[in-house]
Amino acid sequence: MPPPREPKWRRRAAHRPKEIIAAALEVFSERGFARARLDDIAKAAGVSKGALYLYFETKQDLFKAVVQDAVEPGLLKIRADATAEIAFDDAARLGFGVLVSAIRSNPRIGGVVKLIIAESRNLPELALIWHETVITPLLSLMADIIRRGQRAGEVRSGDPELFAMGLLGPLVLGLLWRETFEPVGAKPLRLDVLAAQHLDVALKGMKA
Repeated sequence: MPPPREPKWRRRAAHRPKEIIAAALEVFSERGFARARLDDIAKAAGVSKGALYLYFETKQDLFKAVVQDAVEPGLLKIRADATAEIAFDDAARLGFGVLVSAIRSNPRIGGVVKLIIAESRNLPELALIWHETVITPLLSLMADIIRRGQRAGEVRSGDPELFAMGLLGPLVLGLLWRETFEPVGAKPLRLDVLAAQHLDVALKGMKA
């Protein structure tokens, strides 16, 4: 005789935070942070507002979870792949590949970036969350890779963090292009092609 099946609500409980985060990303990117309501997010996730509060106390907590869920897996993968044993060029290409793959697999990330730029003046806590969760770890990780390249004699002298900003800048511009101009008829931009071309030029300019 087969064992009794667990109730559906119990089986889904472990997945519920992920479902809420996915719904929040969709609502935030469509409506912005200020106009997004927890009621709307709960409805999109298929849970009650009370159930949502079991996992996230405030809208800011939920936004931070959205940012971490979208970005942290990519940062961990770059840290794991871009080891000290490989050449700087290879580490940089691996890191860029992970970032572009993360952006392509989650098209709403661009909406979050646009949201940060649009609303951070009135809601500085959003900028702080983005800075602490994304900007600081990503710049630190890229700067560490560049620093290793400088120590190995592969990269010219210069501020590693400024080099990192120069490498990442076109990806941010590409995201804003996709979110702001493509919806009004601008030519679609392939981020993978932009990243590959920019990286070829940048790495040549950084060589010792």
